[in-house]
Amino acid sequence: MQSCQGIIFYQLTVNQVASYYLPVMHLTSWLREQNLSLACTTYQTNRLFFISGQANGRLKIHERLFDKPMGLYGLGENLYMISRYQLWHFSNLLRNSEQYRQCDRLYVPRTAYTTGDVNAHEVVVDNSQNIIFVNTDFSCLATLSPDYSFVPLWKPPFISQLVAEDRCHLNGLAMVEGKPKYVTACSTTDTAAGWRNCRTNGGVVIDVERNEIIATGLSMPHSPRWYRQKLWLLNSGTGEFGYIDKGQFVPLTFCPGFMRGLAFSGDYAVVGLSKLRSSSFTGLILEKRLEAQGNTDHCGLLVIDLTTGKIVHWLHIGQTIEELFDVVILPNVRQPEALGLQGDELQRFVTFPNSGGMMTTKPTVKPPSREEMAVPVIGLPKPEQHQQPLPIKYQKVYQLTPTNVLNYDALTYPPLSQQWQKRLPQGELFGISASLNGEIVGFIIAERISAETANIISLIVLPQWRGRGMGTQLLKYLEAELKQQGTQTLTLTYESNVLTQTALEPILQKLNWQPPQPQFGGNQANSQDGELRQTSKQIHHFAVKH
Repeated sequence: MQSCQGIIFYQLTVNQVASYYLPVMHLTSWLREQNLSLACTTYQTNRLFFISGQANGRLKIHERLFDKPMGLYGLGENLYMISRYQLWHFSNLLRNSEQYRQCDRLYVPRTAYTTGDVNAHEVVVDNSQNIIFVNTDFSCLATLSPDYSFVPLWKPPFISQLVAEDRCHLNGLAMVEGKPKYVTACSTTDTAAGWRNCRTNGGVVIDVERNEIIATGLSMPHSPRWYRQKLWLLNSGTGEFGYIDKGQFVPLTFCPGFMRGLAFSGDYAVVGLSKLRSSSFTGLILEKRLEAQGNTDHCGLLVIDLTTGKIVHWLHIGQTIEELFDVVILPNVRQPEALGLQGDELQRFVTFPNSGGMMTTKPTVKPPSREEMAVPVIGLPKPEQHQQPLPIKYQKVYQLTPTNVLNYDALTYPPLSQQWQKRLPQGELFGISASLNGEIVGFIIAERISAETANIISLIVLPQWRGRGMGTQLLKYLEAELKQQGTQTLTLTYESNVLTQTALEPILQKLNWQPPQPQFGGNQANSQDGELRQTSKQIHHFAVKH
């Protein structure tokens, strides 16, 4: 941590965040006091990341990779994001007080609209739920269509035609009462990339409804926002954050970096900073001011007090990330995360009406190693006294195959890898998982031999969670589900040892299974009929010892 002119600098890279500790009463405390989190994009390193404060005073940054992410827009439990040639809609997968790995907001990419690479910058949603974005290459505001890449809605009065030439570098959009009201552009030129020669003072603000320019003389303005009856914006070329008053820009705060991304909460503004990396950022007044101050450009986030104009918190992001593009505030969100396109979480997590929350189609957590699950030969650990109830979640696990189920071999007993060496399964595999805070701690798997017969081939509860009734519940849920599917006979063959005698047989007895009978030389002993609890069908159980 460094201090400069009374400002607190938090220096970290995304890879260092997990172990970096921030002092109490600074940025982490501010996030928690305001009861909010932040979402940011950086197209330079293709990242969407979420910033939140944890109760232990540490800052948490969660990142996902997307191709050139740019504009962000938050609306309730939805998030919209521009990428290179697509516009993404994310929605929260969690409901009510549901949590996943301690996060209280889990964004899942629901829809991707293909717009083509039009260099889209910002995105908003109007009061009619129409998605509108700034189409920078075509110098217009546009919306989506199932029939076209985009549908133009408005263009500046000085633009003569819609061509992919980025004529004025239209880049920002401010909404007023749910409608597009103000846009920023770096120039009023009508030639290909003409704005590049007007970076110092050619920037303008345009009133969309009146179709006229209301402010001029700006330097690469970005991120216009209507807040508390004022039009705020970033005069990025001069490094000044301020507002428009009677056609003039009124600066409030000088920021040591190229600004893009602006959001508000209460008496505070959050501003994104980038280093002067590309040729588009050099030769600006900002660069000269930094040199005169003996200062350097920074990449990160600033929190500015609107009542004083002072920078009260600073997150300095260094090394790999040198540019940010947009930032949004997520109110009433403590620890947000998102599902990315890489990895397999996206294919496993599902919801549907009346599902009661998020469900999984397959086990969701990397299984522990065999060493972590080793059971002492002297028996099982005794349950602690006065244990608190655990928020265990039981879920059906579909689409298991002999191949993919081996990914969870450490969560099976007896290990399926050993069973498959003797006999490959012939029927459909079906399972029930028990999860605690998003991690699987118990798992039962059955193989349906026929429409009326099924065998239990694995049942396990991790050692540290035994003695809490999870094994009993797993078997009860499995019995009930198989009963609904028409199964009449459920069998179980297991090896008699300390573990099965102390953990498995009491469960079978509790659920009214028939006493286990020995099996010799593959000849199955006769067994008596038994009755499942809470069912109306007779189901025959064979609990057979070796």
